[in-house]
Amino acid sequence: MTTTRGGHPSEDHAPELFTRGLPAQTGETRVPGTSAYGEGTDDGTAGAAPALERAPRDRKVSAMLLAGLSALGLGIAVGTLPVPYVVESPGPTYNTLGESQGSPVISISGRETYPAKGNLDLTTVYVDGGPNGPVSILDAFSAWVDPSKAVHPVELLYPTGTTREEAEEQSSVAMTTSQENAVASALKELDIPFGQQLQSAGLSENSASDGKIQPGDILKTINGKAITSLSVVQEELAAGNGAPVSVVVERDGQSVTETITPKDNGEGRFILGVMLKYLFTFPFDVEISLEKVGGPSAGLMFSLGIIDTVTPGDLTGGKHIAGTGTISPDGLVGPIGGIQQKLQGARAGGATLFLAPAANCGEVAGHIPAGLQVVRVETLAEARDAVERAGNGQDTSGLPACPGN
Repeated sequence: MTTTRGGHPSEDHAPELFTRGLPAQTGETRVPGTSAYGEGTDDGTAGAAPALERAPRDRKVSAMLLAGLSALGLGIAVGTLPVPYVVESPGPTYNTLGESQGSPVISISGRETYPAKGNLDLTTVYVDGGPNGPVSILDAFSAWVDPSKAVHPVELLYPTGTTREEAEEQSSVAMTTSQENAVASALKELDIPFGQQLQSAGLSENSASDGKIQPGDILKTINGKAITSLSVVQEELAAGNGAPVSVVVERDGQSVTETITPKDNGEGRFILGVMLKYLFTFPFDVEISLEKVGGPSAGLMFSLGIIDTVTPGDLTGGKHIAGTGTISPDGLVGPIGGIQQKLQGARAGGATLFLAPAANCGEVAGHIPAGLQVVRVETLAEARDAVERAGNGQDTSGLPACPGN
């Protein structure tokens, strides 16, 4: 999960920093044995130095001050110049069993629910820079030396030219998709039946399905097998190893049969070149309320929160558990960004156990805060088992961990 925030505080440095410690100017210079006109006096003392003698020194001091002020101005200007980086820092955590801004994070209607104690926290990351607003050289440098933050090139997180509006829309869509996948995976884990279909959302470039499948088509069967999930399509294409397949789609209420020859995607995997989205029909309503937070990485924790809410008992046993990870309708846990910042945020929020996607293990080692146990998970079932063990007071030291922990 990511969340954005605007602006960074800046400090104005007063120019007296460059004048502090300079000798006080009395407007008078004494030269023993001379008068104000360079002539000796009777008492051997000198009068005030004429303006012609003071001017060179005054000009030197003025030049020094001007140079110092110019350097200061230049330093401030350079320090505030934007740089093509984004900065990730630990964000807040949200208990999926609790409330956010006075409303339950997870609300369920049409199904009996059970109150739950403890915490199943989703974790977030603040992202500054890119379409979210400029990051200065000073911001980037301070983040580089702060172990709780990370600095990345903008292109690593956002395609070139991405606007703030586009980034927010993509984040919102990802959040909506993760919520739907969370409900589907939770119901599947609990063996609660629900409807699931795959719909064409468009075609990829040079698609094998060009002229065959249209946006809005609902995929019904492939080689006579009912398409109940993406894995059915993938398995049939892999088994055919490039051979043509018969696909039946529903278009405008009518069944249409097409024969499609899949293409190699360049990695030895055959694909139809269709961008797909799930259409779900759930037996009860699930509403997730969480403002100003987007992205797909809360899917796993939403799934666990739904499971705890619709099942008797207390999954966490009152323990404080946090985690992150995308979730598929089939219950597979996927990698996310900002894992190191999320570990920091989870511990700061009070968590003692953290569920981390197996694919993020390489970024976890060496970055675990004291007092936080990190459990490696690949599926929702593994995550649920880890939470139940902790909730029942069982020894969790034997749970899978990332290498190097």
